[in-house]
Formats: sequence, structure tokens, C-alpha cells
Amino acid sequence: MRDFKKYDIWQSSHSFTLEVYKITSHFPKEETYNLTSQIRRASSSIPTNISEGCGRNSDKEFNQFLNIALGSANETEYLLILSRDLHYINTENAITLLDKINSIKSKIYNLKQKLISPTA
Repeated sequence: MRDFKKYDIWQSSHSFTLEVYKITSHFPKEETYNLTSQIRRASSSIPTNISEGCGRNSDKEFNQFLNIALGSANETEYLLILSRDLHYINTENAITLLDKINSIKSKIYNLKQKLISPTA
């Protein structure tokens, strides 16, 4: 069994999720059960699926959870764009968060490649 806390990708995605929670705490009250909830669930799904995948018995199973984490990262990216376009996040913060989510997506992809390569 893998220790998810040792993975850089888990640490990055956990820190990112904390940032999302902080920034969404300033979203309009009427978005509490809509966009705020959805972006928090999507972002927290990334480290959640990485940690759950680490508890699986094979690289194939771990890879399946990384696929889910990658899907959640894509969902989070869109929700950040939507939040920016609705002016809930200023452009500077949006650029920073979008850079971070794209870095996370790249790290997930690279880890997936290591898992499925013949030498893994």
C-alpha cells in the first residue's frame, strides 16, 4: 500500500483545495449551494481520489483513481473560468489558480504515464 501523503501530487492538490476553500468563502451568499459547493467538491475530489487510489492493490486500480482525479481537475478548471467570468474571482487570482490546476493536471498525467509504462 502506498502512503498518499508522500506523493507530491497529493500535497499539491491538497494545498490547492485549501486555497479554493479560502477564495470561495468570499463568493456571493446565493452561490453557497451552487457554484461554491460544486467547485469545493470538484477540487477536493482530486486529493481524495489520489489517496483512495493509493489504498488499492495494483497500479491498474491506482490509475483508475488517477483518471477520476484528472476528470475532477478538468471540472475544477472550468469552474474557475466560470467564477472568473462571473467576477467572483479577480483575474490575477484566477490566473494563479488556473496555473496551479494545470500543473496538477500535468503531474497526474505524468504519474499515470509512469504507472502504465512497461518498466513501471
